[in-house]
Amino acid sequence: MEIDNGLRELYQEVIFDHNRNPRNFRSLPDSNRSAAGHNPLCGDQLTVFAKIDGDTVVDVTFVGQGCAISTASASLMTEAIKGKSISEFETLYKGIHQMLTESHPENVDFGKLEVLSGVREFPARVKCASLAWHTLHNALEGVNEIAKTE
Repeated sequence: MEIDNGLRELYQEVIFDHNRNPRNFRSLPDSNRSAAGHNPLCGDQLTVFAKIDGDTVVDVTFVGQGCAISTASASLMTEAIKGKSISEFETLYKGIHQMLTESHPENVDFGKLEVLSGVREFPARVKCASLAWHTLHNALEGVNEIAKTE
């Protein structure tokens, strides 16, 4: 999927906005799932918190520090996942991974998350964009190790 210049500028603006004003950037004291993530290549570090009720992600937040892409991806992810089921997250997680590393899945509209598609053009930045997703995946699966993108 080739991105035209106007769309690229819009994508960059969304990334910058979510980096400057990350949504859901806070700890979540009543979370019942959490995991840490680290991208040694870029130095991104974050912790993702989730409150799960049954199979629903009632709330999801993050704290940490990272580059603009890492922070924006975590912010966008938390907005997209709230209210979704764990299985809906897993489907989205796999689709995002494919979009970042291979090609855009056919007939899939990622909504605001489409802004992350441009990262595929910069292979070193894919790990920045995927860190939050791997970390939330670990939290939901109960994996007790730091999510790494190496």
